[in-house]
Amino acid sequence: MTQPRVQQGLVLGMSTLAFTVCFMVWMMFAVLGVPIKELLQLNETQFGLLAATPVLTGSLVRLPLGLLTDRFGGRIVFFLLMLSCVGPLYLISHATAYWQFLVLGLFVGLAGGSFSVGIAYVAKWFDKDSQGFAMGVFGAGNAGSAVTKFLAPALIAAGSWQLVPKVFSAILFITALLFWFLSAENKTHRSASGATLREQLASLKDPAVWRYCQYYSIVFGGYVALALWMTKYYVQEYGFSLQSAALLAACFSLPGGVLRAVGGWMSDRWGAQSVTWWVLWVSWICLFLLSYPQTQLQVQTLKGPVDFHIGLNPALFTVLLFVMGIAFAFGKASVFKYIANDYPKNMGAVSGIVGLAGGLGGFVLPIMFGALVDLTGVRSSCFMLLYGVVWVSLIWMYLSEVRKNPVLGKEPPQTRP
Repeated sequence: MTQPRVQQGLVLGMSTLAFTVCFMVWMMFAVLGVPIKELLQLNETQFGLLAATPVLTGSLVRLPLGLLTDRFGGRIVFFLLMLSCVGPLYLISHATAYWQFLVLGLFVGLAGGSFSVGIAYVAKWFDKDSQGFAMGVFGAGNAGSAVTKFLAPALIAAGSWQLVPKVFSAILFITALLFWFLSAENKTHRSASGATLREQLASLKDPAVWRYCQYYSIVFGGYVALALWMTKYYVQEYGFSLQSAALLAACFSLPGGVLRAVGGWMSDRWGAQSVTWWVLWVSWICLFLLSYPQTQLQVQTLKGPVDFHIGLNPALFTVLLFVMGIAFAFGKASVFKYIANDYPKNMGAVSGIVGLAGGLGGFVLPIMFGALVDLTGVRSSCFMLLYGVVWVSLIWMYLSEVRKNPVLGKEPPQTRP
């Protein structure tokens, strides 16, 4: 397929900008939730639910939005989606009760569905040999999580927490208008008008789709969960201020977003399987080290008891998070390279279901993080949970792919319908 380069550039640039702003809005409670937790005296589980509520709706709508994108085109769906979130986002500034934050968070969470719209919209504007890179550039909009961590604490310090949703709603509205006037549409990218919902979803019977869901629940679901959790973690575990904690948490969020384009290029160059395999191994090692709790150890010696402290200091902790953020960025791109290779005619539906699985991981995990802290009192239990999930993914990938295709870096020759 040959598309005008100017249109390709505008579609990719405006889609990436729009997705960055949508992701910024979607991750707002990662910072905003901290003062709200203090205001409403929430426990860890309640905070986890508050932070994860927008992720729920953003995940559930990914599949229907992907189908709508296939049928009606990404430009109109993306534009209307952004407009629908502006009002609820602004109303958060007037919320006073816990249930009000939860309800409005559900509506604001629709912004998270923008990924399945944009990924299908962008992919169809590029040839197969450059799709991985293009989708990686678009996926770099995940860096909106880091934008939240830079912008929201500054707004809270300049005024109050109510200023954050007001400013974010204005930014989202302006972005929607820019996207509409500067993006492009190609009606040939839509699904055939005779394609039924059943035909669009037929490929979901393929077991490979569910395997990709498992991978994405780690590299994206784990990314979202930790992006929501790390600001509060730094505050409580190491005693940083909100501004400093958000800045350090961005060391995970920022590479996890902007380096996705590199992961797309790597997937084009060495194959989705090879990149995903090494991403899981790097994540497994980092999570093993991050899981170790702060420990005070006393050893009885001939000269009496000697105390030792074992645990990660803030610097080493941040370095490990940074490395894992890079790995997750590469993994998010490689999973969607699988999809672009296997389902070129059904990108919206398949990316929707895989995105749904990843988003649901981002919803469930913060709640489980909070519940584990309430039950065990060990803050690093969140990393212990992720360590176990990555271990399951490694075993599954070895049995289903690596054992059958030991020469990593080669793409499977077949393309699924």
